[in-house]
Amino acid sequence: MSSNHNDESGSVAMYWDFENLHAGLVDAKYGDGTYAKQDNRFKPQEPLVDVQALVELSASFGPVAINRAYCNWQFFGRYRDALLQSAVELIQLFPPGAAAKNGADIKLCLDATEDIARFAHVRTIVIMGGDSDFMPVAQKIKAAGRILIGIGNRRNTNKHWAKSCHEFRYYDALVGPPPMEEGPAPAGLKAVVPPPPDPAVDMLRRAVRLLAETKGEPWVNKGSVWHMIKRLDPTFDTRDHGHASFAEMVKALDAVVEVKKGDSDHMLRLR
Repeated sequence: MSSNHNDESGSVAMYWDFENLHAGLVDAKYGDGTYAKQDNRFKPQEPLVDVQALVELSASFGPVAINRAYCNWQFFGRYRDALLQSAVELIQLFPPGAAAKNGADIKLCLDATEDIARFAHVRTIVIMGGDSDFMPVAQKIKAAGRILIGIGNRRNTNKHWAKSCHEFRYYDALVGPPPMEEGPAPAGLKAVVPPPPDPAVDMLRRAVRLLAETKGEPWVNKGSVWHMIKRLDPTFDTRDHGHASFAEMVKALDAVVEVKKGDSDHMLRLR
């Protein structure tokens, strides 16, 4: 879906109903109702949510100023590295009883309402989760003149909540289904391991693709691409990858992007 919500002057606040997102992926992989079974909820969880993909999508709407995930983290330790790498602030919520929800949606809604009142620079709110309980906060966000982006799993997202957002993205369409369990390779066959991607190529592709999706057209401004790269990875330096500058890197990677003259800056698009 195309969007014209990209506003370089405003920042982005991300709020994850993390268990809701994870539960939908467990059910997609192992069958409906698997996660809700008592013994499944209260044990260490396998990491299924692609944290980086969702942070990158959110960064395409502007610089991320707030990035909070709500969950009972005692069972989600295997997400540690992905969450740390994406600078996610973890909000710990203990459920008040074995059958009770952890109340993530209520705390999330209170925080989002408070943040839009306090921070005028936050223009775009991204809420990750599929619960109908988010509908009242959707009204508050829109009344405050902010842009609301929702992200959720197709199978456990309430359709009224999805329609109450300015734009809603289904996780399944963004990232694809969780991988099925792989069987061992037959005897005598070696698994073919593809060579690791060139980090500069990978970064350029991701930045152009995200900008193009957000703007709804393939040609994007070269200056915006560099800003997006620094947003995706503040440590990225073209010299680490053998290019004296970003302009040199673009020139060297002409197999990846084509370039044309724009009104004020060059324009790029993926080949």
